[in-house]
Order: sequence, then structure tokens, then C-alpha cells
Amino acid sequence: MIRTFILPLLTGLFASTAMAGTIDSPVVTRSAPTELTVTWSDGDPVDIFLSHNPAARPEEAKLMSKGDRDGRESFAVGEGERAYILLRDTKTGRTRRVAERLLPLQQASNFRDIGGYPAAGGKHVRWGLIYRSGGQPMLTDTDLSQIGALKLSHLVDLRSSEERMLAPSRIEGVPYQAVGYSMKALLKGPMPGNGEGVYRTMPLTLAPLLRLVFQDLLAKDGAVAYNCSAGQDRTGFVTAMILSALGVPRDVILSDYHLSTAYRRPEWELPKIDPAAHGNDPVALMFADFQRSPTASKPQPLKTADGTAFLSFAFDEIEKKWGSVDTYLAQQAGVSKIDLAALRTHYLE
Repeated sequence: MIRTFILPLLTGLFASTAMAGTIDSPVVTRSAPTELTVTWSDGDPVDIFLSHNPAARPEEAKLMSKGDRDGRESFAVGEGERAYILLRDTKTGRTRRVAERLLPLQQASNFRDIGGYPAAGGKHVRWGLIYRSGGQPMLTDTDLSQIGALKLSHLVDLRSSEERMLAPSRIEGVPYQAVGYSMKALLKGPMPGNGEGVYRTMPLTLAPLLRLVFQDLLAKDGAVAYNCSAGQDRTGFVTAMILSALGVPRDVILSDYHLSTAYRRPEWELPKIDPAAHGNDPVALMFADFQRSPTASKPQPLKTADGTAFLSFAFDEIEKKWGSVDTYLAQQAGVSKIDLAALRTHYLE
């Protein structure tokens, strides 16, 4: 998949004035099926290295360009190949790592890496360790091969019992966890079933799933992935909690959240549902109605008419009831201050 139209949006997440010795705004896009383009800002020349290891040091990676000054370089890679680019300022020796955010899969929706974001202590979230996505019922064999190369150690399915029955994940061979709950309970809770109402219930309804995700992250034994159906709402909330725990600024978290509008592919999130085959299943009928809707094929912005991000309502609920995300995570997900320090040590560079 070619995603060059996303470049301005991604670059905006890290926009800053270029300074000598500081590598700013690094972005990698798949400019052609077998070509990656990396862009950055730096007042100094930069050496560019490529590796398939997301933790490789310059001496362990392949030098692709030396003393590059123009802030842009393209090079050939295999179709679907997962590559990590290391940029090194030639004067200071400072480095920044960057990779494609969206994996170039054939029949996936919103499958992306949350690495690279600025975090606590002036560090950045490590690439290649935490993945978020939509449902995976229609992945191709080629997609499965690419996902296999990620070496996932954990997969947490955030979807309801009904969704998992309707559209089982095709990813196999990865330890898989889920929590049984009904989609009806999520949509018909004590608050209205609109964006704000659903998001205000998430801190409590998703707490058992959040506990699983953080347990897997704290195991520190390989890459972790988690998903819901669209990879935007429940997955967006879980991602927001992870990035908050790692000290990522709120505005960056919200920018990542809104990428789902561009990255979703609804046609690959759920197989076509025949209402006649699910006459007594209100959740199946709800999804069948959604698939028939003219707006179903076009992801909608995740915000109210006045521009408020739906995710902001979940943060607001947390701050009203628990005072802070850290306290919420401690009380509802079992993530202690010691755990937070361990997460930052392992998942930041």
C-alpha cells in the first residue's frame, strides 16, 4: 500500500524548527511498493543506517547514506519488508530511530506501530515492540507472513464475545488473550450510546482488558499487539493509557488517536454478514446494518461537531474519578509506580 498522502499529517506530530545537532521530524513512508523514503530536519549532515532489528546500533546496521544534507533519502526494500532507519547526526553523534507507522499489509485495517513518540525524560517510545490494530479476520497469507516476522509474544483481543465469534483473528501461533463480555453491555450502559457516552464508560468497562495488556507489557518478553474491530475506539483508549504511562504528551496521544481516520480500511475489518444467518443475534444484525450504511466504507472523524476528540471524554472521566492517569492505572489495572518505571526503562530509548 502506498501512503504518501499521510506524510504531512505524520510530520505534524513532531513539527519543530531544525537545529544543528538535533534530528527533528523523522518520518518514513512507503513511497512505492518496494521503496521507502525517510525525511527529517537537522542543521548538520546525517548518516543513515538500515536494519531489520528495531534495537540495532549504527555499527550493527547497514550504512545507506553518509553525510546526507538534504533531509530526504529514498532506497529500495522488499515489498512489505519491515525496516528500521537510524539517523545519526555526524557532529554530535546523536541518533533517532524511525520506521513506517502503518504496516503495508494487503487486507488489514489500522495495523500500526506506536513507536517513535516523544516520551518521559527526553526519550522516545521504542519501535517494534507495541502494535495496535483493527480486526484481523481477512488477512492474506502474505500478511500473516509479514506479521510473523514481527515476532509477537502476546496478542490481546479487545473485542466482545460476539465480535470474536463473527470474525475470528487469522493470526495463529501467538499467545492469545481476551475477556468475555457482550457488545450489548458496552453500548447500553448507564450513559448514552454516542461517542461521549461510550468513551466515558471505557475506564471501567475496559479495565479488565487493560490489566491483561499491561501484564503482557511488563513481561518484557517480546512484542505485544492488541486490537478491537476498527482499531480506533477501544484500541485508541488502551493506546492512550500505554502512551500516558510512558510519559507521552497528551497532544501527541490525541494526534496518534486521530490517525485512525486515515488508516482504517473498514472493508477488511469484518466479513460480510448475512442477516438471515443471524436472526437472533442483535450484535450481528447491528454490524449487518452498519455494513449496509452508505457511510460504512468511509471512516468518520473521531470528534464532536465542535472538534472535541471523543478520547478526551475518557481522560476527563479518569481525572474526575481518579485524579490522574497514574492513579487510575494503579487502582484499575494494577500498574504501580515501580511498574511505570520498569515500563519506561524497557520501552523508551
